[in-house]
Amino acid sequence: MNSLTATNAQPQVNNLRRGELLAMLSLIMALMAMAIDLMLSAFDDMRATFGLDPTSNEIAGVVTVFFMGFAVAQFVYGPLTDRFGRKRVLGVSIAIYIVGAIASALAPSLGLLFIARFVWGIGAAGSRVVATAVIRDLFEGAEMAKAMSHIMAVFIMVPVIAPALGAGIIAFLPWQSVFWACALWSIAMWLWSRRLPETLPVDQRRKLDRADISDSYRTFFTTRPTLWYSVSSIFMQSVFTMYLASSELIVSEIFGHRSWFPFVFGVTAIGFGVASLVNGQAVQRFGVRAVLNKMLVALNGCAALLVIISIAGNGQPSFWVFMPALGLMLSAFMFIMPNMNAEAMQPVPHIAGTVSALSGGFRMLGGSILGGLVAARIDVSVTPFAIAALVFAALSWASAYVAQAE
Repeated sequence: MNSLTATNAQPQVNNLRRGELLAMLSLIMALMAMAIDLMLSAFDDMRATFGLDPTSNEIAGVVTVFFMGFAVAQFVYGPLTDRFGRKRVLGVSIAIYIVGAIASALAPSLGLLFIARFVWGIGAAGSRVVATAVIRDLFEGAEMAKAMSHIMAVFIMVPVIAPALGAGIIAFLPWQSVFWACALWSIAMWLWSRRLPETLPVDQRRKLDRADISDSYRTFFTTRPTLWYSVSSIFMQSVFTMYLASSELIVSEIFGHRSWFPFVFGVTAIGFGVASLVNGQAVQRFGVRAVLNKMLVALNGCAALLVIISIAGNGQPSFWVFMPALGLMLSAFMFIMPNMNAEAMQPVPHIAGTVSALSGGFRMLGGSILGGLVAARIDVSVTPFAIAALVFAALSWASAYVAQAE
């Protein structure tokens, strides 16, 4: 444990106070969100540029291929952060992020855009792995869950602001400008991150050899809570990917409120932020696992309600009934994901980077595939979305149950 601990109300790591540290890590993690949320309002312009039908959800591939790159890269970043430390890996990943953003802005075809987005996802993965590993270096138990909740509360402000900001940018500039904005943002974050000290001491770094990596992977797969909470998070991510990939189509085409999309997306994200802040207090009062279990029940209840609303409305229910129910279901995620991550990493602090990478990699890869498959089939009805959300929520609950079995 480094000098930042729960015993100090205003702890520091070198010259960084807790507030600045958590804000920095939040915005480093938000590099991923910026790469997705800033461009959502540009989907119509992308369809026009690449000759797609206005109701086509093929453009959702720019989300799913990004998640795939994000997923597979984490398997590499994990061992690298445990071997070379957090800061060096962060610098390399931001450089790849910049290349991916610029290549996306210059892509002349949809296929090349997908390739560039995959590279972009590879770069974004490092920011997530490093930020999570730094938190595990410095916190544990309920304090780690609380820190993750505070990070998520700041992180979630990006989805609140980004779609409207993206809409403002493309109102005056070509849609590719949102990708250039991401490149500039990542440069600013790299400059700020130079204040972040290395949190993994040299004497705690692991060797980068086959035996050591195999041992780390074996530990991951044989530690029941770590493995099964990671499996549970795959189904959680499937719902979230499905939402990100189809939300613009649902609001704009199925409900016919195209101009409302940035506002609707932002209001939903505000619910995420509020839930994150409440979760930070709840875990300290009731414990991480108690909050997690209660909210898994609530999530499944909300998903079931969403199915009832969708079927009763023949796939096109009232906007004012469906969207609040969807927002309530999604807000439950902010009580679940930080706590699930904390429970998964708690037993294995000595391989925090590798576990962060494996857990995050499997979550993003599985979630992007499952969520992407459903999103591609959403056209004129929200019923497929609601049914898939209930199935994924139930599987997540079942996996968490296995994680806690004695």
